[in-house]
Amino acid sequence: MQLRNIALVALALTAVGTMARADDWAQWRGPKRDGISQEKGLLKAWPASGPKLVWQVKDIGGGYSTPVVVGNRLYVLSNEGMENEFVRAYSTTNGKQLWSTRLGAVGNPKQNPSYPGSRSTPTVDGKFLYALGSDGDLACVETATGKLVWKKSLRADFGGTAGVWAYSESPLVDGNKVIVSPGSESAAMVALDKKTGATLWKSAIPGEKAASYASAIAVEIGGVRQYVQYLSKGVVGVEAATGKLLWRFDKTLDTRFGMHALTPIASTNLIYTGAASASGAAKISAAAGSFTADSAYIERKGPNSLGGAVRIGDYLYGTSGPVLLCTEFATGKIVWEERGIGAAAICAADGLLFLHSENGEVALVAANPTKYTELGRFAPSAQPDRGQSKAWAHPIVANGKLYIRDLGCLWCYDIKN
Repeated sequence: MQLRNIALVALALTAVGTMARADDWAQWRGPKRDGISQEKGLLKAWPASGPKLVWQVKDIGGGYSTPVVVGNRLYVLSNEGMENEFVRAYSTTNGKQLWSTRLGAVGNPKQNPSYPGSRSTPTVDGKFLYALGSDGDLACVETATGKLVWKKSLRADFGGTAGVWAYSESPLVDGNKVIVSPGSESAAMVALDKKTGATLWKSAIPGEKAASYASAIAVEIGGVRQYVQYLSKGVVGVEAATGKLLWRFDKTLDTRFGMHALTPIASTNLIYTGAASASGAAKISAAAGSFTADSAYIERKGPNSLGGAVRIGDYLYGTSGPVLLCTEFATGKIVWEERGIGAAAICAADGLLFLHSENGEVALVAANPTKYTELGRFAPSAQPDRGQSKAWAHPIVANGKLYIRDLGCLWCYDIKN
């Protein structure tokens, strides 16, 4: 009996590493793809040196991929040179590498400006992980071992073309489907069977001939489940069951750089997107089975950076250039702005904003719509030499820890109160 109990305990502990819990961060931008963790009881202020460092790993490989955490495991994409991009698993206890699986080569290595490297964040769904390499190699692997289950190429299998800065989106897993955006006339977006990789539908969207850089979200509007994606020619909503184009909104296109990277943010029937040229919200209306997308507002200065934005209550927080903004989500009106941290990636938890600046600094700010209140700021130790590059990986909060990735370095901090 005692041996049986020990075996059951061991089995349960093993399951922790593969089954998502409420305080895990299993996909791009967290549990609901909105950049928000549901954790509570976190430190409300940091000392000058920052929260307690649990561990640091300095050799995870290059790239800008944001990690995910499920139970006692962390997963992240990295690369060594231009021929070897991979997804790896690490222990959240000590940062020890557990397995590594090659995806392919680095996509578009001759970029201009040139920042080649891994980009996508993997998605964990039960015992499986879905990772998209920067050259369009999409793989399903076992979380326990890294063993390859199936693999597809967005280029070879769907005629896809990456944007200048290669494939950057993070796969969306919804029910039995994996959603990705190859970027071709016949397959701007596709849905694949998550167990086999078989094609369930392809969405042909007029004018979409190359992939952009954002990641799709799942919403329900007018009783129809749909996938919202920020493509190269605008924001679209496609029917989840069939891939049929339902609506399109082109008022937040980036006419300067063609950089559409901010993951859409949804609330009821408002969809927010932002880019360097314009930011704003589309109002999606449904009538008699058809949809229209009209401009709710356009605010050029709204949150629009690579670091994304988070909606907390009626307010939106994010950076535009070097300025951190708080705006009214429904109107776009700027409530306050602060230049303290500079351009930064953002996530939120427990009424707090966690910011990872492009210069490598990390800041804690109150999610307060009345004023800017900084609660701590520090520079992680032994930062990498970025050269002309920047710290673009997003911070994540999982299981009482704050994880920061910057090129080949990965830090784990204890932020539990």
